[in-house]
Amino acid sequence: MQIGYKLASEQYGPQELIRQARAAEAAGFDFVEMSDHYHPWLDGQGHSSFTWTVLGAIAVRTERVGLVTGVTCPTLRYHPAVVAQAAATLALVSEGRFVFGVGSGERLNEHVIGGGWPAVSERHVMLREALEIIRLLWQGGYRSYEGKYLELEDARVFDLPRESPLIAVAASGAPSCRIAAELGDGIFSTEEKPEIMRHYREAGGTGPGYAEVPMAWADDETTAARSALEHFRWAVTGWKVMSELPNPVNFDAATATVREEDIRGRFACGSDPERYLEVAKPFAEAGFERLVLMNAGPDPDGFMDFYRSELDAPLRRLRG
Repeated sequence: MQIGYKLASEQYGPQELIRQARAAEAAGFDFVEMSDHYHPWLDGQGHSSFTWTVLGAIAVRTERVGLVTGVTCPTLRYHPAVVAQAAATLALVSEGRFVFGVGSGERLNEHVIGGGWPAVSERHVMLREALEIIRLLWQGGYRSYEGKYLELEDARVFDLPRESPLIAVAASGAPSCRIAAELGDGIFSTEEKPEIMRHYREAGGTGPGYAEVPMAWADDETTAARSALEHFRWAVTGWKVMSELPNPVNFDAATATVREEDIRGRFACGSDPERYLEVAKPFAEAGFERLVLMNAGPDPDGFMDFYRSELDAPLRRLRG
């Protein structure tokens, strides 16, 4: 079992994210995972820095901790040729510590370039084409590609790492699990559904499973739950909502009826280690062996101290 720390790019500015990454390394986390957003989920979060710049800075200011994008959409806001180059460069700068998390995207971030928001079936085809382009470019040499949605013309990534980064593909159902198995090296999820890993394994996937575990640390449960309700209530809406709404104001409206009880039911809130293990255990039992701890509480340093003293060893003992 490996344990990661979620860098909330929507919640904190770039300098603070770099500081948290260094603190996470010192606290014993195996990797840090950073979302790749253009907008925050809610206006109240107030941030959304450029992920690749921040991860590059983290790479040169840390020594051991792994780096993960959670996740990048390589089809609309970025062309796959661009992120193939970016991922290769980050793998070199981090000396092999980078894992490239990719997915079919959220309207929240991808609609900004115009052109509408494709249906999910189209997004899956686009993701397949993007992964084929990225794999092609990582083979070296000049490459061209003509797909239904994406094209590549006589392109070459000159600076390539000796070993390509592992690609973890975000999945929530059988079709995306097949893409992860066929074109990825691992799978990424925000849900603890056992069928996700089952679909992935049945499709031939053999790589690790990454999953985000919702937590909110504070000395008392009420403070933690209220912080999560204010800034992370979007997390209880489910993937179909999260992928379709266009702007933070829409997420604010869609979550107006979320209650503190809803947060407590989904997040581990407060400072009782047993509640944290209770929330994390279903992810391990579902077959995920890379747990990303997403702290929605108000005190990231307090959470890291809590992790080091109370959670590190028990979480690593969890097994599917």
